[in-house]
Amino acid sequence: MIAATPAGIHARCRFCGEPLHDTVVDLGMSPLCESYVRPDRLNAAETFYPLRVQVCRRCWLVQLEQYVSAEDIFSEYAYFSSFAESWVQHARTYAERMVARLGLGARSQVIEVASNDGYLLQWFVNAGVPVLGIEPAGNVAAAAETKGVPTLVRFFGTELAGELAAKGQRADLLVGNNVLAQVPDLNDFVAGLKVVLAPQGLLTLEFPHVQKLIAGNQFDTVYHEHFSYFSLHTAQAVFAQHGLVVFDVEEIPTHGGSLRIFARHAEDGTKPVEATVAALLQREENFGLTRADRYHAFATQVEETKRGILDLLIRLKRDGKRIAGYGAPGKGNTLLNYCGVRTDFLDFTVDRNDYKQGKFLPGTRIPILAPAEIARRKPDYVFILPWNVKDEIMAQMA
Repeated sequence: MIAATPAGIHARCRFCGEPLHDTVVDLGMSPLCESYVRPDRLNAAETFYPLRVQVCRRCWLVQLEQYVSAEDIFSEYAYFSSFAESWVQHARTYAERMVARLGLGARSQVIEVASNDGYLLQWFVNAGVPVLGIEPAGNVAAAAETKGVPTLVRFFGTELAGELAAKGQRADLLVGNNVLAQVPDLNDFVAGLKVVLAPQGLLTLEFPHVQKLIAGNQFDTVYHEHFSYFSLHTAQAVFAQHGLVVFDVEEIPTHGGSLRIFARHAEDGTKPVEATVAALLQREENFGLTRADRYHAFATQVEETKRGILDLLIRLKRDGKRIAGYGAPGKGNTLLNYCGVRTDFLDFTVDRNDYKQGKFLPGTRIPILAPAEIARRKPDYVFILPWNVKDEIMAQMA
């Protein structure tokens, strides 16, 4: 099945409402990247949706049109954060830093939106700090509960934020890691952050930096579960619209290059805006993130990368080499579907997440096996799909 937008109809920016006329890159048609296929569904149809990235010339938000509801995508989810050891360590380092910086203790409240399987909040629990996780995927939230992380199985927005605030449950530290991109109703989500943040509370959000996406040709980080892609310029505008001030920013290496922004209430004068904010805004300006031509040039980069990948795989297969994949991440599914790579190139892929094992990649129908199959079958080459954790995978495979 194929779903498409009628010709001549322009989507509107999910932040400012401006009609979208500028296409950044068109990756063709692709299924939902986390819709892994069960063996009993191998002969069933899959729905493919346009994977077309657009940019708004008013606010410069890079975005995809929404074709599927958030409930359809996130109510049951295949991504468990704790399978990436480097990501868990990243979370632990952050938690230890925030406990020390804010003096968090038994009378504090930490809330994480999209808390996944407790990969982060477990470290605050260990430090004796009260926490609350908010996670819409019931299967993932259940894993968090086993770590001692109390978790609400809800989607976050102004409605839930109002309920929490009415009960006096406001956050001294409010966290959202890799969730901002996955929110279809951006204004409702950020307005909810404003409501649930304590008067002098600290909000931190991490999200992939669109400048790194373009500079690093990271087109495989585009998939339907990511509705938006942010620069600091755009994030600052979104937060200002809802009474929040971005007062500091850090560039971090996760997910190919991300931003961690620090925000506060506009009324909170205890946290001055740091020079890091103006410095990064200037670098984004110099890079061209407020010019349409910078985005238009991206498509040429992507097309050439596709040709290079296919040239390599074709040469290896003609030489009689056996190739296996490592990982079954969303980014891998984008890459494989865009490049048309199926079992004629990759015999199978492996993943540590047993939730995915025994299923097949969406669209390409490549089987997902346990990592032990690499040692048993001994392919000539391993194609690492989650390149953002390649060092961790290479250490495991050594």
